Amino acid sequence: MLTSLPHVRLYIVLLKLAKGAFSSHNVGIGMALLILLLTIPTLLRTAVAGNPPFSCGPGATTKGYAFCDSRLPPERRAADLVARLTLTEKVSQLGDEAAGVPRLGVPPYKWWSEGLHGLSFWGHGMHFDGVVSRITSFPQVLLTAASFDDDLWYRIGQAIGTEARALYNLGQAEGLTIWSPNVNIYRDPRWGRGQETPGEDPTTVSKYAVAFVKGLQGTSATTLQTSACCKHASAYDLEDWNGVVRYNFNAKVTPQDMEDTFNPPFKSCVVEGKATCVMCAYTTINGIPACANSDLITKTFKGEWGLNGYVSSDCDAVALIRDAQRYSPTPEDTVAAALKAGLDLNCGNYTQVHGMAALQRGKMTEQDVDKALKNLFAVRMRLGHFDGNPRNNALYGSLGAKDVCSRAHKDLALEAAQNGIVLLKNDASILPLDRLAVASVAVIGPNADDPAALNGNYFGPPCETTTPRQGLQRYVKDIRFHAGCSSAACDFAATDQAVRIAGSSDYVILFMGLSQKQEQEGLDRTSLRLPGKQQSLITAIASASKRPLILVILSGGPVDVTFAKSNPKIGAILWAGYPGQAGGLAIANVLFGNHNPSGRLPVTWYPEEFTRVPMTDMRMRADPATGYPGRSYRFYQGKTVYKFGYGLSYSHFSRRLVVSGTSKQTPITNLLSGLTVKPTAKGGASYDVEELGVDGCEQLKFPAMVEVQNHGPLDGKHSVLMFLRWPNVTGGRPVSQLVGFRSQHLKAGEKASLRFDVSPCEHFSRVGEDGTKVIDTESHFLMVDKDESEISL
Repeated sequence: MLTSLPHVRLYIVLLKLAKGAFSSHNVGIGMALLILLLTIPTLLRTAVAGNPPFSCGPGATTKGYAFCDSRLPPERRAADLVARLTLTEKVSQLGDEAAGVPRLGVPPYKWWSEGLHGLSFWGHGMHFDGVVSRITSFPQVLLTAASFDDDLWYRIGQAIGTEARALYNLGQAEGLTIWSPNVNIYRDPRWGRGQETPGEDPTTVSKYAVAFVKGLQGTSATTLQTSACCKHASAYDLEDWNGVVRYNFNAKVTPQDMEDTFNPPFKSCVVEGKATCVMCAYTTINGIPACANSDLITKTFKGEWGLNGYVSSDCDAVALIRDAQRYSPTPEDTVAAALKAGLDLNCGNYTQVHGMAALQRGKMTEQDVDKALKNLFAVRMRLGHFDGNPRNNALYGSLGAKDVCSRAHKDLALEAAQNGIVLLKNDASILPLDRLAVASVAVIGPNADDPAALNGNYFGPPCETTTPRQGLQRYVKDIRFHAGCSSAACDFAATDQAVRIAGSSDYVILFMGLSQKQEQEGLDRTSLRLPGKQQSLITAIASASKRPLILVILSGGPVDVTFAKSNPKIGAILWAGYPGQAGGLAIANVLFGNHNPSGRLPVTWYPEEFTRVPMTDMRMRADPATGYPGRSYRFYQGKTVYKFGYGLSYSHFSRRLVVSGTSKQTPITNLLSGLTVKPTAKGGASYDVEELGVDGCEQLKFPAMVEVQNHGPLDGKHSVLMFLRWPNVTGGRPVSQLVGFRSQHLKAGEKASLRFDVSPCEHFSRVGEDGTKVIDTESHFLMVDKDESEISL
């Protein structure tokens, strides 16, 4: 901790300045301030472990109360505590910085912490000014998603949860409620926060959500490692486009799109992942603010999905219900509308400021407040905060400084970055490079030696960083570096100097792309091209290079690199996302063949012409009559730069689909014969999935096997993606739809059989215009690459 009050004040001022710099897109200033923040604790203190906050310890006067009895269910304990609070004390709990209740031994609590791809500077709950000053910084989520490896996603969540618990035990955390993951669908390639998500596909995002949440929350049925919060529900994917801002944007969403695109990841989070929180978005959906929408919060999250936890607003979203969305006339009406809709917690203090007045004026009742507080305190009970000193917890009490930035976590950060990198082009097999044959390398580009280019947003202080330039220095002694541009914006390019260096070097590797000045929270892109003069710089260097150059793109969102894809002087293209603390070494390992690339794009890469489509048009499905092209690989009917799921390897892999147990079996025929057959457009028919029921859906399941062989020359990991297609796309059917994926490491020459458990109710169903799920009676086609198998029901 800092050693005096002036030091604390200095630290707080610098932290606010840093956050302000990032929010106004001054990333360079923000990074400089954050680096200074990291040095202050080291200079001003002797690091000592603090004490974690808790209640109901030995000798506590409250030990005889039910809320201190760990043998009772969390809900009963929470109800007992809430019943003992005064009305003023209750209202003080409704914001993300909850007041303490000293007379009951309840410490203050800070609900807002972030763990998107590592613990973060963002939020109020985590502090990096004690024994632990750095944490493991994993790749930004979109790159991790490109691995199509749910075991990897689970292990990353587990590592972040472990480090959060360790900080809490050390007294460096005032909460263990982690407001991650972001499971919004990456609907539009211009979205500034698309980098935070697992991509555009509901199946992929759902599987990521389940794996990450399970890792973050831990394996105990009784005590949470941390509490995960899936955000931002729902249909949120716009920051600031053409003057339309997220705070008052009314997303007009059809029941069909809501049911089959926007809501599935949140449902998976709650139903399968058992997430203990859902965050409602800033978005107004069809005229109703998400955080005042009882159909969404109470009926869907808490009712149909059975959320066992709480619902929080995004930060200041409750205030915006009145101030920006003009949905309610007074602050008191606003607070009442949110709590009556089922909201439990407001990120901000609006409910704390106006809650008492709302009660006094009869806008809501004490029972409305009690309902929210019981959900909040039940989660804190499950975190063990009312079970005495957390250091005595049998599961997590031993976690400490040794468990943060551990060797295992550093290795995991490297593994995640390597497995996510996508090889997009490799003409004449220019890659991998042979380190013995490479005498010199020109390393050029604004992202080549900038640690900030590794982070993405919502990051914390990394254990260590390896930039691409530093990573390459492990393989080549003669590195000739030039930034080419002062930043990724590339308003000015030092073309002549860069060309001279390139022309004198054996190989040329460019590190270009985007930064948080082009894409971040609050900032959408207006173009899909590389910023500023990057394209002209790349082209000039390519013309001057002795051999085709290698282009590495560091970015969150996709970019239109059609010019590079078609240029024979550009031999290879890789997408490396924002690869985290080990990103530079991961890239170098891939370039030199120490790791065989296996990443696949989790989003479609669109051409620049796609920017003519308004971001505000929420429709997923194409409308050929008006020229609307649709969105995502499932519905888009236009040209692409690279397709969803695309990715090359240094090895040749073959795949063969084998399906058994199809629907011609008598038991399944008998099952379907008893169902109501509903007519569909163009003379077809379908079954209602709800009518099939859980047991019926279970009986329809069957296995599908994919035989995979690595024909070499290198060992490597391979991800198999299985899709479904229908005979036609009428009735809003997708062009194709991901059924699932499997990832397997194979030695050169090795074979493996990968099993996919196919559930027609889940994988063959489609959503009608009214939002109901149906299974068509006609043929369905399972696909792995060009290999197909027809299934009839």
